Amino acid sequence: MKETLLALVTGIIVGVIFSFFKLPLPAPNVLPGIAGIIGIYLGGRFFEYIIKIMGK
Repeated sequence: MKETLLALVTGIIVGVIFSFFKLPLPAPNVLPGIAGIIGIYLGGRFFEYIIKIMGK
């Protein structure tokens, strides 16, 4: 949980800094960004699952 809060705070700080300097935010649009994060998570879980099956 601590890592999640640190990541959130870091993201907020970066967002404020980029907005202050009127730079484009270094993040994709909301829905594609969320889809990408979910895809990365599912890909990692799928890989672990395949490794587990191959090890049996």
